Amino acid sequence: MSGNGLSYSEQGGEAAPELAQEAAPTTSPSTPAAFGLFSRDTKKNEDLKQMLESSKDSAKLDAMRRIVGMIAKGKNASELFPAVVKNVASKNIEIKKLVYVYLMRYAEEQQDLALLSISTFQRALKDPNQLIRASALRVLSSIRVPIIVPIMMLAIKEASSDLSPYVRKNAAHAIQKLYSLDPEQKEMLIEVIEKLLKDRSTLVAGSVVMAFEEVCPDRIDLIHRNYRKLCNLLVDVEEWGQVVIIHMLTRYARTQFVSPWKDDEAVQDYSENNFYESDEEQKEKDQKLKNTYTMDPDHRLLLRNTKPLLQSRNSAVVMAVAQLYWHLAPKSEAGIVSKSLVRLLHSSREVQYIVLQNIATMSIQRKGMFEPYLKSFYVRSTDPTMIKTLKLEILTNLANEANISTLLREFQTYVKSQDKQFAAATIQAIGRCATNITEVTDTCLNGLVCLLSNRDEIVVAESVVVIKKLLQSQPAHHGEIIKHMAKLLDNITVPVARASILWLIGEYCERVPKIAPDVLRKTAKSFTNEDDLVKLQILNLGAKLYLTNSKQTKLLTQYVLNLGKYDQSYDIRDRTRFIRQLIVPNEKSGALSKYAKKIFLAQKPAPLLESPFKDRDHFQLGTLTHTLNSRATGYLELSDWPEVAPDPSVRNVDSAEPAKEWAGILGKTKEKPTEKFYSESEEEEDESASTSASESKSSSESEKEDKEEHSSEESSGNSSSSEESCDTESDSKESTAKKTSRATDESDSEDMKKKVKGISKKRSTSSSSDTESASSEESSSDSKSESDSENDSESGKSRNATSSKTEEKTVEDRKGPKKEDVCLLDLDDFCPVTTPAAVPIPAVLSPSLTADLEGLSLLSSSVIDVTSQVTVPTKTHELLHRMSGKGLAAHYHFSRQPDTFGDHMVSVQMTVTNTTDEKILNIHIGEKKLPPGMRMLEFNPIDCLEPAASITVSMGIDFCDSTQTASFQLCTRDDHFNVNIQPPVGELLLPVTMSEKDFKKEQGMLTGMNEISATIAVAPQNSTRLVIIERVVKAANLGVVPSGQDNTHRFAAKTVHSGSLMLVTVELKESSTAQLIINTEKTVIGSVLLRELKPVLSQG
Repeated sequence: MSGNGLSYSEQGGEAAPELAQEAAPTTSPSTPAAFGLFSRDTKKNEDLKQMLESSKDSAKLDAMRRIVGMIAKGKNASELFPAVVKNVASKNIEIKKLVYVYLMRYAEEQQDLALLSISTFQRALKDPNQLIRASALRVLSSIRVPIIVPIMMLAIKEASSDLSPYVRKNAAHAIQKLYSLDPEQKEMLIEVIEKLLKDRSTLVAGSVVMAFEEVCPDRIDLIHRNYRKLCNLLVDVEEWGQVVIIHMLTRYARTQFVSPWKDDEAVQDYSENNFYESDEEQKEKDQKLKNTYTMDPDHRLLLRNTKPLLQSRNSAVVMAVAQLYWHLAPKSEAGIVSKSLVRLLHSSREVQYIVLQNIATMSIQRKGMFEPYLKSFYVRSTDPTMIKTLKLEILTNLANEANISTLLREFQTYVKSQDKQFAAATIQAIGRCATNITEVTDTCLNGLVCLLSNRDEIVVAESVVVIKKLLQSQPAHHGEIIKHMAKLLDNITVPVARASILWLIGEYCERVPKIAPDVLRKTAKSFTNEDDLVKLQILNLGAKLYLTNSKQTKLLTQYVLNLGKYDQSYDIRDRTRFIRQLIVPNEKSGALSKYAKKIFLAQKPAPLLESPFKDRDHFQLGTLTHTLNSRATGYLELSDWPEVAPDPSVRNVDSAEPAKEWAGILGKTKEKPTEKFYSESEEEEDESASTSASESKSSSESEKEDKEEHSSEESSGNSSSSEESCDTESDSKESTAKKTSRATDESDSEDMKKKVKGISKKRSTSSSSDTESASSEESSSDSKSESDSENDSESGKSRNATSSKTEEKTVEDRKGPKKEDVCLLDLDDFCPVTTPAAVPIPAVLSPSLTADLEGLSLLSSSVIDVTSQVTVPTKTHELLHRMSGKGLAAHYHFSRQPDTFGDHMVSVQMTVTNTTDEKILNIHIGEKKLPPGMRMLEFNPIDCLEPAASITVSMGIDFCDSTQTASFQLCTRDDHFNVNIQPPVGELLLPVTMSEKDFKKEQGMLTGMNEISATIAVAPQNSTRLVIIERVVKAANLGVVPSGQDNTHRFAAKTVHSGSLMLVTVELKESSTAQLIINTEKTVIGSVLLRELKPVLSQG
């Protein structure tokens, strides 16, 4: 009780009398105290008025707290306005603040009384306390009275010149309020905005840019001279100011700089067209390509200064930087935002929803950005439906030949979800995957047909609708599925599903001539009880059968048309009249009845299963308009890139002082190249274990420097992240020198830089782990984590992808094991801190996904061992014809030699022949144009090839378990020729040995979507065991598994790259047929292998 009494007295004072007054009406309603309910407020307010008129500040403060509490509870306190206004001149700051809060709430209602206090606010604007000046301005701008607009304008002008940045910040806030009250003041407000834009305080920057966006977003001329200053202040501005500035600078950059994407387009055009060009034309093209695009330094400044904000704790800032990189950065650099966006998926569900919407839009155009983080988009059981649907959308967008097997396994689980809306969306996703990736169309169709026997009507209905869309693409091969769906018509009750089945049967009625009339007979019985959607399809089915099979269905169709003629729905009645006139010829029939067959049985185009986010990319990412997919009020359109960049000199600052400061900032950035905002090098080291020893050393030293340096120096050093030097020892000396003498002039720092540059040059010549940027093309083809390649592109250095293992081992031995320090600012949630490995291990997928796939693979079983090849194919393929190669001819074949070049490499033997009369010198592999993740180990260069001589060399290619073409240049001293190697799917396998029992066990684990089968006709001479083994093993690198049955032949292999099992079974049937079954997780490779083995067994 004492606790309760205390709380009552704190909130409203005098708790006991109030309780008594409340209890009085209950006990004796006839007494005068019954009216205390109505008189109490008046009495209470009288008490408050007396307290406000008291000479004690404590009483006034208590009264104002109670009044503000009343306002917070929604009670009306307007009658206290005169008593409150009297205290506006109080010397107590706490009382003044509460009075200002009250006035902001009631000034508009009590305009006449509010005007009485204007003189007080004007006096408060000159108060020595900056908080009072700012509060007075806030209250003055909150009084929505048009008559005081001139006074407000004058107050804003004075406040914009105030010495306190806090007051200037409030002046910027007041600009927006005044503009909404009186838009005619726009020109005068623009002058104030122009003045405040020149302010150097980080406190003011965000607020004035917000005012600029509200009042005059089209006046980009005001930004020109302040552009560089805003870019450099960005890191230190408060978080919501950062969001506003980044969005404004995104729009500004789109009007002032040339598109950085033209460079990518030019490179693509160059690579497509240079096959048939002569040498002179190619040289001209090379020169033209070099001069195509050079990024404006101011454009680079914006990208460089926003990059550290990807580590911000505020998700809105990270999202703003991500949209800036998406809309402004070259496509090769935009990938750095993916890791930060994935990190935001650990936030609240509201943040996840917005982030996933933006990722869904990004993943349509640039799949490669998010493929390494595929596992982050797997659906969790605790996710709400909206999050599940978006993750499913992203997984579907990221689906390709390499990961479709993993995704289909995920989708199998999702279909069983209790969330029926999500299960239906999953079935649609499977349909989209089947449309986009033709290799798995049959697998997906078979899986969807299996779902037709599901107990849940919603799952069955959605499966029917998706199957209907898929069958439209190739109906000739799927007559059995249509028959199966016709049988389900009796059990399915969902109208959309029934209508889809009827449409399928009607559209392909000629393929099921026996079933279609019977379906019409059954549906005619239940016509009156069907949904309108189903009735329309019954009418269509009757019309199509009348035109194709009138003998059996003429009376049925007329019966259905008579039922439709008197239906309650006018849509059904209208359709019935239209169909009757069209298909049943009579005297009144028009000319259209002649073309009835063409109208009803015309070939329909297959529907496009597209992402709902496909057309959202024309809206700016991260905006409300993009989220709603509809233009919202106040949305500012992103302009197209200009063809020619406007004059960059408009961003130059004329006055000497800003120019000096700009030069000073650049000088500082050059002096401290290794200081970063958020220990970026450590993150990159955590993300990839394949960094070289010198890089790991530089990251550890930069960590120490980050700990020792002051936080303000970190932010100033941030802008120089693109100018980092690879020599960490010289960097540490430089930073140490800067600590000891911070007051040195610019000439001293220049001398220091020259010395450091000389030292770094000497050290870089002896370093084996760092190379010049000329090898960036080669290193980018190596499969590394995205952040590593992005860091290389910024610093102008790259790792040497072709350095030998022995060199790397010596570097590792010299460095020795060193424990990593975990920095508190490292926000990497995805990879544990690991020591760098000596030999880089390339991976197509992210480490987490690779680990997951390894756990799913069956290679850990002790009974499965790689064996030597059973037979080596003698078939050779032409690589370069002697006419195209100017006398140099080249052929290649697959030698089936395991572990020659490494675990993941396919061994290829190439025979080079000189058909000319002269020597051919320096035959080697030149530029390689490999798909992402694919690697190639080249042969040693051939110094000289004599006339009419030939030589055989070996090379290794990691095809990443796909039949994609490996394109590269075969070069001589004088020429280079573009050549391609495309592997048959059978050469992507390694034979394995296992017992029949183990084979059946593994086969039992690879059923459902992991099983592909076909029935083939086998020639009589091919039905013996020896012939079957010989033909199958010759076509594919498979190992023979012992079989206890004469009519069953089993073969086993694993894929070279991922090690997934490939189980092949040939089961001979009666009447010269055989069942060919392939079980594998890699359904794409399995379907291609099935297609290649069928002709091998069936041909004579």
